[in-house]
Amino acid sequence: MKRLWLVFSQAVTVLLAAYFVVATLKPDWLGRRPSLPAAGNVSLIEAPAPAPGTVPPGSLRAAAQRAAAAVVSISTSKTTRHPGSNDPWFRFFFGDQGSVPQTGLGSGVIISAEGFILTNNHVIEGATEIEVALNDSRKAQARVIGTDPETDLAILKIQLDRLPVITLGNSDALQVGDQVLAIGNPFGVGQTVTSGIVSALGRSQLGINTFENFIQTDAAINPGNSGGALVDVNGHLMGINTAIYSRSGGSMGIGFAIPVSTAKLVLDGIVRNGVVTRGWIGVEPAELSPELMETFGVKARKGVLITGVLQNGPAAQAGMRPGDVVLQVAGQETGNVSELLTAVASLKPGVPATFSVQRREESVALTVTPGQRPKPRQAAPR
Repeated sequence: MKRLWLVFSQAVTVLLAAYFVVATLKPDWLGRRPSLPAAGNVSLIEAPAPAPGTVPPGSLRAAAQRAAAAVVSISTSKTTRHPGSNDPWFRFFFGDQGSVPQTGLGSGVIISAEGFILTNNHVIEGATEIEVALNDSRKAQARVIGTDPETDLAILKIQLDRLPVITLGNSDALQVGDQVLAIGNPFGVGQTVTSGIVSALGRSQLGINTFENFIQTDAAINPGNSGGALVDVNGHLMGINTAIYSRSGGSMGIGFAIPVSTAKLVLDGIVRNGVVTRGWIGVEPAELSPELMETFGVKARKGVLITGVLQNGPAAQAGMRPGDVVLQVAGQETGNVSELLTAVASLKPGVPATFSVQRREESVALTVTPGQRPKPRQAAPR
């Protein structure tokens, strides 16, 4: 009896095991389908479709759409001779290499319906051909109207109809923390929009341009963005993206843009007169330092020290001397060399201006009639 029960239990166990294997691997053998969740039983949560024209909270879509159409890509080409082309031994071994073609990429901003485009001077410098590509895929050859290397700005012109034009903003109203967008053609990948904030204002003494008053931003700016637009949340032009601080060649969150206030002065000078006219007084300025203060016997604690005065220059004719410390130019305080240079450059040549100067313990007011700033050259008096 015990043996029969053992045989029975083993048979039941084997049958149950076989049943479970078949039910799992081949349920159709038993007339059953695999147990799958029915589509109607899957619970999904979907957001309601936004109404047409609805803008998500915090989106900068409107600013990008207003400004992007007026931002263009600039392609340049030029030919340069091989560095060794003038060496007879180089030509003997390698032959005449002839001209080497070079290409460049950058960005620009259409600022008027007449086809004027604002960009950086270094984008088009030395170029023999300049092609402008609009965001709507139209292309045109551009000609250079004028350049201003001291601010690294250039004005181009194209001949096309129905041009989109950007709205110029008030860069003087910008504050640190304001949101901005950088629009350009980085690395030639196509128009790209990045966002950030104004990190600092009035950046100078960076060694980039002669006249520096940069807007600093953490909006990503990369090679190819040069000459592109920095716009506010309304899509208004606030600056021309110009340079970055980088150890890798790419964006590290420190970019610099030329304020549109500076660009408008350059544009006005170039379009009206073909050149930017700036004031000049013929002095050699320096920052106040303990060594220089001791050398010249200076008692002032602020201002810009004059270490040299050009003979028969405007400053010399007005009575300015080495050792004088300039405190103000036409009522504008000058705390460093950059501020003095900018204040003097903004003066109209031939129109007298008052300079507040400290000469040892004495305060002196000098009336200086500035001349026209000469073209940039090595070691030129400012």
